[in-house]
Amino acid sequence: MKTYLDCIPCFMEQALRVGRLSTENEGEIKEILDNVGDMIKDLPMESSPPEISMRVYDKIKQVTGNEDPFEDVKIDHIKKAQKLYPHMKDILEESDDSLLDAVKLSIAGNIIDLGVSKTFNIEEDILKSLHLELTIKDFEDFKNKINTSKNILYLGDNSGEAVFDKLLIEEIGKPIDFAVREKPIINDITKKEAEMIKMDEVADIISSGTSAPGTVLNTCNAEFIDVFEKADVIISKGQGNYESLSGTDYPIFFLLKAKCDVIARDIGVPEDSLILMNNAKKS
Repeated sequence: MKTYLDCIPCFMEQALRVGRLSTENEGEIKEILDNVGDMIKDLPMESSPPEISMRVYDKIKQVTGNEDPFEDVKIDHIKKAQKLYPHMKDILEESDDSLLDAVKLSIAGNIIDLGVSKTFNIEEDILKSLHLELTIKDFEDFKNKINTSKNILYLGDNSGEAVFDKLLIEEIGKPIDFAVREKPIINDITKKEAEMIKMDEVADIISSGTSAPGTVLNTCNAEFIDVFEKADVIISKGQGNYESLSGTDYPIFFLLKAKCDVIARDIGVPEDSLILMNNAKKS
């Protein structure tokens, strides 16, 4: 997905919000905004938003020296999600269609996004999700592809929602590679958080090699690219992975909540829609 003009104010808002989280020095925050503003003048609009975001967050790190401003927030979100985990397991055990409900829970977990300026309540929003319908529901395609695939790659997104990704991986019940970011960016999951939720008990954790808040293939490492290209099916979580992969021809299923108007318009759905979309069917 290309970068839209509507994304530019979002980059500046993120720079201010994360700058304030990274430092209390007003001069450094002003320097961040100046640097990002200068960068935006030469913004390559054909690049995906995660490619631009990676540059924005690099500017913040350069000025403040803070490598992981969301560290405490990620831990808090993981703890809140883990409190719901036993109840969610009980719900799936009693479900008439546990795979579908596990998909819905995984998508609902995508609310835990600090890259957008929306508020959320993890406990309330996750429980509400089970009563919502998917706006795009390529579930039969998804189920059939999962059942016939040997090499499954799962692209992680935010740290807290990975607890619910774990539920879906357990429900699938097959060997799966779970990809994380190489370095901290926003509240995205790295190996550190994946091990914190014991993802290694249900999947092989691999790094994509990138610090972008998405899967920007030309910034990923060779090991990941090999796994990516050999995958029979790729489960892509979240907006960042959608933004960076929606223009490709790979066998991807996008699982996300359309949390902003730009994403919603690009997909062709109302804002806040829950999406399970077969990339092969995207117009």
